[in-house]
Amino acid sequence: MVQKHRPLTSVLVKPTGPDCNLDCIYCFYLKKDKLFPETKAHPMSAAIQEEMIRQIMQQSGDAVSISWQGGEPALMGLDFYKRAIELELKYGHGQFVGNGFQTNGVLLDREWAGFFKKYDWLIGLSLDGTEHIHDRYRMDKGHRKTWQTVEDKAKMLLEEGVAVNAMCCITDYSSEYAEELYTYYKNLGMNWMQFIPVVESDPNASDLVAPFSLTAEKYGHFLITLFDLWLADFKNGAPVSSIRHFESVFHRYVGMETPDCTFMKECGAYVVIEHNGNVYSCDFFVENRYRLGNIRYEKIINLLNTKKQTDFGKAKAMLPGKCRMCPWYSKCFGGCTKDRIKDPGDHHHPRFCDSYKLFFEHADAALKTIALTWNQKQTDLQEGSQSRGVYNAHNDFLKKGR
Repeated sequence: MVQKHRPLTSVLVKPTGPDCNLDCIYCFYLKKDKLFPETKAHPMSAAIQEEMIRQIMQQSGDAVSISWQGGEPALMGLDFYKRAIELELKYGHGQFVGNGFQTNGVLLDREWAGFFKKYDWLIGLSLDGTEHIHDRYRMDKGHRKTWQTVEDKAKMLLEEGVAVNAMCCITDYSSEYAEELYTYYKNLGMNWMQFIPVVESDPNASDLVAPFSLTAEKYGHFLITLFDLWLADFKNGAPVSSIRHFESVFHRYVGMETPDCTFMKECGAYVVIEHNGNVYSCDFFVENRYRLGNIRYEKIINLLNTKKQTDFGKAKAMLPGKCRMCPWYSKCFGGCTKDRIKDPGDHHHPRFCDSYKLFFEHADAALKTIALTWNQKQTDLQEGSQSRGVYNAHNDFLKKGR
């Protein structure tokens, strides 16, 4: 049954499926090769690529974002993405298209960088921080360290003027180095940062999480330290660095919907398209029971609006009563569903509940003050633009497309 109410605004694509040139210890996606046993390699065919982009462009509205992820999407080669641009132009209807590319960076060179710069692609570079942090878990297939290579690629991309976000996985180990991480990225020139808490089930003990999984207490203190560093760098009421977690939360403080599904009341606003055209509910739930269909036989917009996807999104709100009574519930909505599903201790209780409590108790007053300043600026700008007869959509805090 299709219930059309969700617009097609965002799609996450896995053009190489679970294939990757690294063997990171905490990676949850490498194991997805069990879903596709027919072949050892899983490249997206030209036919699937064209059908997918045709549908995305024809079924979306004025704007759509395409996030190319993996595995490692660079394994497809640059020509695959040059063709993606050609197909977006061929099937588009004048809409804005934001292409994002999440990569470990190892295969990139200046030709890749030139392409990213020319077409304004946003790059999420998986660089976990300084050498001892990054190399603890991010190894290649020969169990060799990768930090120096990835840092060199980061510098190259920045030199070429490419928009680069630092994608940092926070583990039980790295959570102890908030200041070191923040300072490192700033000094490197990567002022756009995303910190992703890692929680995985222990494959050797079904009733435990993997040893590298982040604990609630450590994550809470990590967020507090990071917030204070971020806040200390403000100039003229606006941040110098962009940290996705804080800016997403801030949307709630100015009465706007957060762009990060982690803090939405319901999820399911986007779908994942695998290399073979299979469509799944979420990046973290690429499993047979969350398979919605295949683009060779069904429209993406219809799969996005199936009852199955709606039920998946509503499951996020299935939380203990104490969550809905919590003063911070309307800010976090329990966080990401996968963080409690991956925790065998309690599938219903949000793993990072105590983390968010610690953070909001610490940051609430400052965020309210920033929100007052921001709202006043928006009022002043609108009044000023109306007096000139022109509306200038100025935004110095809620940065779009990052």
